[in-house]
Amino acid sequence: MQTVETLNEGLKRAYTVTITSKDIDARVEKEVAAIAPQVRMPGFRPGKVPANLVKKMHGESLQRDALNSSIQDSIQKLIADNKLRPAMQPSVELDEGFEFGKDAEVKVALEVLPEIAAPSIEGLKLERLTVEVADAQVDEAAGRIASQQGALEEYPASHKAKDGDTLTIDFVGKIDGEAFEGGSAEDVKLKIGSGQFIPGFEEQLTGVKKGDEKTITVTFPEDYGAAHLAGKAATFDVTVKAILDADKPKLDDDFAKSLGLEGLDKLKELLKGQIEQEHNGLTRTYMKRKLLDQLAAAHDFDVPPSMVEAEFNQIWAQLQHEASHEEDPEAAIKEMEAEKEDYRAIAVRRVRLGLLLSEIGQANGVTVSDQEMNRLIMQAAQQYSPQDRERFVQYVRQDPMAAAQLRAPLYEDKVVDFLFEKAEITDRAVSREELEAAIEAEDGDLKPHVHGPGCGHDHDHEEKPKKKAAPKKKAAEAEEAPAAEAAAETPAKKAPAKKAAAKKDEAVAEDAAAEDKPKARKAPAKKAAAKAE
Repeated sequence: MQTVETLNEGLKRAYTVTITSKDIDARVEKEVAAIAPQVRMPGFRPGKVPANLVKKMHGESLQRDALNSSIQDSIQKLIADNKLRPAMQPSVELDEGFEFGKDAEVKVALEVLPEIAAPSIEGLKLERLTVEVADAQVDEAAGRIASQQGALEEYPASHKAKDGDTLTIDFVGKIDGEAFEGGSAEDVKLKIGSGQFIPGFEEQLTGVKKGDEKTITVTFPEDYGAAHLAGKAATFDVTVKAILDADKPKLDDDFAKSLGLEGLDKLKELLKGQIEQEHNGLTRTYMKRKLLDQLAAAHDFDVPPSMVEAEFNQIWAQLQHEASHEEDPEAAIKEMEAEKEDYRAIAVRRVRLGLLLSEIGQANGVTVSDQEMNRLIMQAAQQYSPQDRERFVQYVRQDPMAAAQLRAPLYEDKVVDFLFEKAEITDRAVSREELEAAIEAEDGDLKPHVHGPGCGHDHDHEEKPKKKAAPKKKAAEAEEAPAAEAAAETPAKKAPAKKAAAKKDEAVAEDAAAEDKPKARKAPAKKAAAKAE
């Protein structure tokens, strides 16, 4: 193999690699010797087929395989001999005039990772904004769950139903005096004014009291879903069993037990833990933004254009998706275009911080253990159907880039936690509103940071251009979570003879934190034909 460097400019490198026909032929001979014992041919005993006949039968495929393996090995040797750290998968092109039996000339182009001076992690100072969980917050959260479950306080028997009240009723629907199928139900909860039932039904219940029996006359809409009822007049014999106050959720042990919990205290304990978890997440978001701002201000170096382009394309695609769902997609896209360079600057920042965190992690022995990696793979595999999970697991285990992309979010978190431990941290108690306002601040002081190329995971904060940010650009304000490990530790994949293309794993690790939230069990819906929608 002969190698000639044809470009060395900034982070760009290009080489011409010549692979001799002798090397390719030797690989063919080696493969022939390996497969000959398995070849079967009429007139020859098993394993006794002459090598020249084996070549005649399989020569073309053997030559292709030998050429590809020669190119792959040559690129790996090129990278090792020149101590290159590819930023992305190298571009590989075989000379168009190549013919088997002649030397193969291959052009290899790539961008390398920059040499980063030992990152400074001394003198980091951070403020931790903390929020106490008030009893009122817990009660409000419990009340929301109770309201959703229809667990409301009952009015006194003398109360007359008004708009907004929730009634518990039994009803029997009749057409021409005969009850019709599906027109009867018991213990149905109906909120007056909700539009839940067909037009005219709810309004006639205004003024009823608990225990009242009332006959309601209505006409089914012409476009009603059940053809045999559409347009027909009907009566409903209604019995009012209870009138509930929609503004007063019923919070007691019985309600908590209906959710499968021991009692109301247990429900409040779970909700308090959930709220604390939310507050801790917001606190971490704020601290991480401040940390990344300090790192970005203290380090400046060139980043590979291909990584920036990949990151920018990811941001832009997400922005376009969000714009397509705006009330005025054309206006949203126009605003995006006006801020295009701002988003490109964000992509540069993300990549730079990703490489910086990678250097910090490697210099300080931050790693993701095999056990942690296995857990990540198993979590990501859950998004696939049972029959595809094993294939996904094998794919990740065999593809270094896919594994690095899956590992990157956890690696990033571990590097950030390491830096938190090194930083001087002061605490300040604030309200949740103050903390959220600090995170959403657009004064340039909290510019956050995002994931690196193809890491494919969610993060805990957003980034916006320095200029005025469009209020609904949630996609482009993507989190700054550098794919630290993916950028610096991903081995170069073997490239085929034509062009190499970086794979992107679409798997996203599941959020295990959701398991801590209390699961509200909804009562089965009781649908009757009399209901409108």
